[in-house]
Amino acid sequence: MASSETQPRFGQSVKGLLSDKVTSCSGDVIALTRQVLKGSRSQELLSQAARNMVIQEDAILHSEDSLRKMSIITTHLQYQQEAIQKNVEHSKNLQDQLKHLMK
Repeated sequence: MASSETQPRFGQSVKGLLSDKVTSCSGDVIALTRQVLKGSRSQELLSQAARNMVIQEDAILHSEDSLRKMSIITTHLQYQQEAIQKNVEHSKNLQDQLKHLMK
C-alpha cells in the first residue's frame, strides 16, 4: 500500500515540476521576445542614424563647396580692391600734376 500512496504523490510532484517548468519557459520566451523587439528597435535606430549621417555628409560636402567658392570670390575681391587702390593713387598723382600745370 505504501507504493500506491507514493504513486499519486510522485504523479503530483511531476505535474508540479512540469507546471513550474512550463511557467519558467513561458517567462523565458517572454524575455526573449522582449530582447528581439528591443534589438529590432535598436536596428531601426541605427538605420535612422545612418540615414541622418548620409544627409549630414551631403550638407558638409555642400558647405565645403560653398566655402571653396567663397574663398575664390574673396581672392577676386582682393585683386579688385588692389586695382582700385592703385587707380586712386594714380588719380591723386594725376590731380597733383593737373594742379601743378594749372599754376
